Amino acid sequence: AESARYNRVNVLNCWEEKAEIEVGKATIDGGKFAHIALDRAVRDFQDNKIDGIVTAPINKHAMKLADFPFPGHTEFIADKFKSSKSMMMMVSKTLKVALVTNHEPIANVSSLITKELITAKLNTLNRTLIEDFGIEKPIIGVLGLNPHAGDDGAIGNEDNDIVRPVIIEAKKGGMNAMGPYPADGFFGSTQYKKVDAVLAMYHDQGLIPFKVLSFGSGVNFTAGIPLVRTSPDHGTAYDIAGKGLADESSLRSAIFSAIDIARM
Repeated sequence: AESARYNRVNVLNCWEEKAEIEVGKATIDGGKFAHIALDRAVRDFQDNKIDGIVTAPINKHAMKLADFPFPGHTEFIADKFKSSKSMMMMVSKTLKVALVTNHEPIANVSSLITKELITAKLNTLNRTLIEDFGIEKPIIGVLGLNPHAGDDGAIGNEDNDIVRPVIIEAKKGGMNAMGPYPADGFFGSTQYKKVDAVLAMYHDQGLIPFKVLSFGSGVNFTAGIPLVRTSPDHGTAYDIAGKGLADESSLRSAIFSAIDIARM
């Protein structure tokens, strides 16, 4: 990496083995070499050879075949930096969505939602909006966990007992946090346009509306770690591999976003 030249596409070979390429298929080799390349990139950052990383999509099945011990890039990178404050965040020109929980089965989400976790994610989001995106006094909309944000306890108690007290304490500390909002109405009524970022409780609650509104131009950003890391907002699209149909827009946005954030 230290030999990289400006105004060139620099390709670094991370292994000496011959790899069998099977286009559009999840393979052990695919997962293995993706892991090696990711690890090499992180080590190059730790050695001050690069300023940031843009990760292309990985196939989680291929990574599992190769015994990759993490759900995705975000968790791997957080482990490398021993960071308990890392946070998955989706970013576009019009919308920023951060997650309290990442790649967790729905059956586990409720038990993972605690005051301590929401507080940590809210603080990380507020700090990254200021430091990485240059928003002086960010306004954050927090979504409720349950339908209708619990409807005053009629549909679960988590929003009244856990989410709302965190927001109240954050306000007392000077943060512009609001909610908890029912997720469907919040996006359906375009309330998201009135805030600088949204904190969602779980993966699909935040990413489904984000991708409906920003697919193709969105960027996955890992907040709360020393490393500037971005990624496109889509998967591997094996179904169109080799057909010349791929849209590079999100990857392009991820590259430019990493440059902007690194320079911030």
